[in-house]
Amino acid sequence: MSRDYYETLGVSKASSDADIKKAYRTLAMQYHPDRNKGDKAAEAKFKEINEAYETLKDPQKKAAYDRYGHESYKNASSGGGGFHNRGFSSDDFSFDSSSPFSDIFDEFFNNRSERMDMRGADLRYETSITLEEAFRGKNIDLKIKTNISCKACRGTGSEGGARPKACPSCRGTGKMRFSQGFFMVERTCTACNGTGHIIENSCRECRGAGRVGTTKNISVSIPAGIEDGARIRLSGEGEAGIRGGNSGDLYIFVSVKPHKLFRREGSTINCDVPISIITAALGGDIEVPTIDGKKAIVKIPAGTQSGNIMKLRNKGMTIIRSTMRGDMMIHARVETPVNLTKKQRELLAEFDTENNSHPQSSGFFSKVKEFWQEL
Repeated sequence: MSRDYYETLGVSKASSDADIKKAYRTLAMQYHPDRNKGDKAAEAKFKEINEAYETLKDPQKKAAYDRYGHESYKNASSGGGGFHNRGFSSDDFSFDSSSPFSDIFDEFFNNRSERMDMRGADLRYETSITLEEAFRGKNIDLKIKTNISCKACRGTGSEGGARPKACPSCRGTGKMRFSQGFFMVERTCTACNGTGHIIENSCRECRGAGRVGTTKNISVSIPAGIEDGARIRLSGEGEAGIRGGNSGDLYIFVSVKPHKLFRREGSTINCDVPISIITAALGGDIEVPTIDGKKAIVKIPAGTQSGNIMKLRNKGMTIIRSTMRGDMMIHARVETPVNLTKKQRELLAEFDTENNSHPQSSGFFSKVKEFWQEL
């Protein structure tokens, strides 16, 4: 094969390592023997491509090739002068770790051999608190059923705490790799169940798991101002990992119970307050409760309508991770009197006869009159 290696891969001497590798991948996929069964020309091309890449991917070989040229380099290589170019056969094609073609599968499938993740499972706990507790914050004590590291074997799973030995079948990776035609297949090692280790003498306490079941007491601080549906993460408070693996996390999901007086919107507290028709008409002061358990005086302006809102600054919810508070909104709900006496009815009838101070009613019925006239 006298063709220049750069020409074989379709690149130039100025091409980067990434460009050379990309060109090799494309051509190797195209001319691979399993895709071109019985095609001798494709097999020869495939050998030529791999020979070129074996040289150009190695900085030292590439430098020698660039310096001495193709023929001089080829002669030195065939004479055993320190350069080796691997040949391939379609009848016996192996995916060894040193093969440049295995890099294609490693990156194409993103499937490099690694130990199975031995991290413990995450745990979930749900709790509900009152709106007042959400305002102030709260400390809660939990009892969690979980797995903790075995003290007898110090989490190793081996009697006396001895370190497990690497699995001879998978060499400690926890995975087995083999080729099936054009594809690389990777499976969990059945000898060690993917752990990568073999325990010869299992711990009597945990039976080789490296952890034992127990009930753990945990104190959790719920911050003031927490909202309904918030999640608190306690790192490392989940289940212990298998045979010394990292522990999982504990997640506390907090729900805030509905309140009989207040409605929360973020840091704002809303409160519907009934107001007598007299107070709404004449104005006056009323007393309302606040979320901190105290009382506040609200000034009702004369002529207040149902649905009007009065704001109490800094009387709302605690803002989380802050010393500040939101506002409280008082929603006026003007009450119509019921169960009137005869005298009260007469007084209201007399008042209605002399009263002409209902701007909303006057405006509405004026529009109704105009509507009827236009029909």
